[in-house]
Amino acid sequence: MSKITNNANQVEEKIDINRAQIEHRATWMGLIYDEMCKAGVENAEEIVRKAIKRTGNFHGLSFKSQCDDPDNCADFREVFLGDVGVKTFNMDNINADRDNVYVDFHYCALVNAWKKQGFDDETIELLCDMAMDGDRGIAESMGLELDLGDTIAKGCETCKLHFKKL
Repeated sequence: MSKITNNANQVEEKIDINRAQIEHRATWMGLIYDEMCKAGVENAEEIVRKAIKRTGNFHGLSFKSQCDDPDNCADFREVFLGDVGVKTFNMDNINADRDNVYVDFHYCALVNAWKKQGFDDETIELLCDMAMDGDRGIAESMGLELDLGDTIAKGCETCKLHFKKL
């Protein structure tokens, strides 16, 4: 029996569309990783992590270019955590100052996709951590570090993210 609880609480067409797009991306990621493992690719996890981090680095540079002051985490918060994203992941406890951004996620479309594909909890936790390499890449490109606390994929009630200056 799965220890993961992940329930979406909002029903709004634009948010549902965004969640479906994220689920589609997560399905690709999970199935590509699964097929690589089935094919005996010994470094499948490493390859997936590198690709996801490159994606995060790419997007992080875009976020950085949109910040009025890229050295101010409060500016990063405004660019990175837009209204659609906040609703998509049912975020709250969002706090930002010059040196930190804190946010809690109460829903994860990626986890939802992996559960639909029938991945076990252990694999979902691994897929989640690999997917977070994208956020780690964003942080890196912003000159920040990401501390990932609780995660829904670990069976926690929320995902707790903390972006902080190095």
